[in-house]
Amino acid sequence: MDFILIDGSYGEGGGQILRTTLCLSAITGRAVHIENIRARRKKPGLAAQHLTAVFAAAKLCDAELNGAELGSRTLRFAPRIKPRAGEYRFDVAEARRGGSAGAVSLVLQTVLLPLALAEGDSCVVARGGTHVPLSPSFDYLHDVWLPYLKLMGVGAELSLERTGWYPIGKGEVRLEIKGIPSGGRRKLHPLKLEDRGELIEVFGRGLAANLPEHVSQRMAQRAETLLRRKNMSCRIDAVPVRAACPGAGTFLVARYERALAGFGALGERGKPAEQVAEDACAKLLEHDHTSAAVDEHLADQLVLPCALADGESGFTVDPMTRHLATNAWVVERFGIAEVELISTSATAGLVRVFPSP
Repeated sequence: MDFILIDGSYGEGGGQILRTTLCLSAITGRAVHIENIRARRKKPGLAAQHLTAVFAAAKLCDAELNGAELGSRTLRFAPRIKPRAGEYRFDVAEARRGGSAGAVSLVLQTVLLPLALAEGDSCVVARGGTHVPLSPSFDYLHDVWLPYLKLMGVGAELSLERTGWYPIGKGEVRLEIKGIPSGGRRKLHPLKLEDRGELIEVFGRGLAANLPEHVSQRMAQRAETLLRRKNMSCRIDAVPVRAACPGAGTFLVARYERALAGFGALGERGKPAEQVAEDACAKLLEHDHTSAAVDEHLADQLVLPCALADGESGFTVDPMTRHLATNAWVVERFGIAEVELISTSATAGLVRVFPSP
């Protein structure tokens, strides 16, 4: 069997290489051999959330696995069938003794596109961390990532059943995915997003789990105060929630005429609620001072769906990151698209994606 060889130490050397590889392997049916998984991380190899993504992708396409265990730095993944629509449940806590607050968002990002291109509708319930460090929050997926995929023709709805915070997790997210009719074929729409237009509003929420109600209120009030000082129209809700452990965060979305950008900050022990809001606002204001259409985290997440589109896509970003360049490299390893990263200033750039015929 011929395997596509993927070097997990390439570029930023993190988990995004694994997730993109799994997603494309499931969609294309091409077997992969991944070496040096997460080589540039403090603890290399498969952690609980990555192993859950492996098992999730494998379940969709009945993949043959070799190396699928905690800490493994190599993996062979060989799909035996096309991705199957259906009802799926994945729990990150099951991947490690003692449980895990690993991010469910990263599991969902692995399986959504294969299921959107499968025949029939699907439902995915994922349990684990919904608002945890170093991963997109549920709010980011719901308010930014998913709207862009819908714009490209993906039919999906995302709902939050229960929040999950570090270190316990135990949150739950439900993803409903509209697949293609039997015998049908779907190509995603290209994305043209080089000019974001004027800022219309900022919306978001201050979330506080198992904490006094004033915590969420203080985050929301501080964020609104800072944004209104910049003459921005804003609506920030204070949302107290229940969870398996305490947690807090401020999550903001900048809505422009033709674009969305999302930003967030998580609370931690000893950090005032106001500081959490200030951190999130600082990220948003930094992006607003640029002219980029998409935020730096969304850019690398858009390369993959753009590579599957029916025509050329293009969008602007500032800054262009190593994550973006790395994800572009993985896409090109599969031969499904060419990706051009064109610098337009010291940090900003234009991303152009040319799917193969």
